[in-house]
Amino acid sequence: MEPTTLHWIALLASGCFEIVGVAGFDRLNRGQRLHGLLLLVVGFGSSLGLLSIAMRSIDMGVAYAIFTGIGTLGSTLMGMLLWGESRRPLRLAFVGMIVAAVVGLKLAS
Repeated sequence: MEPTTLHWIALLASGCFEIVGVAGFDRLNRGQRLHGLLLLVVGFGSSLGLLSIAMRSIDMGVAYAIFTGIGTLGSTLMGMLLWGESRRPLRLAFVGMIVAAVVGLKLAS
């Protein structure tokens, strides 16, 4: 089956919901149990459901690589912007490589 725009949108949304799930982990670690648990369940539940929709027409290896790339990039940026995590140039360079790899996978599929 040829990948459709809907499946690519589902894949992008799944990566974004993974970031929500990671934010839930952070809330749990900061003692906000109910809010953290809600974010975690909704975020990861939605992300996996949308990933399964995306994988109906996008190859598994490509879909999972993009899914984890979005989650990694988003979580890293969230940590830098919201919680003061390191912004060292080398770290930013590797984040740039993740973006380049995700774009390359999309172009190659």
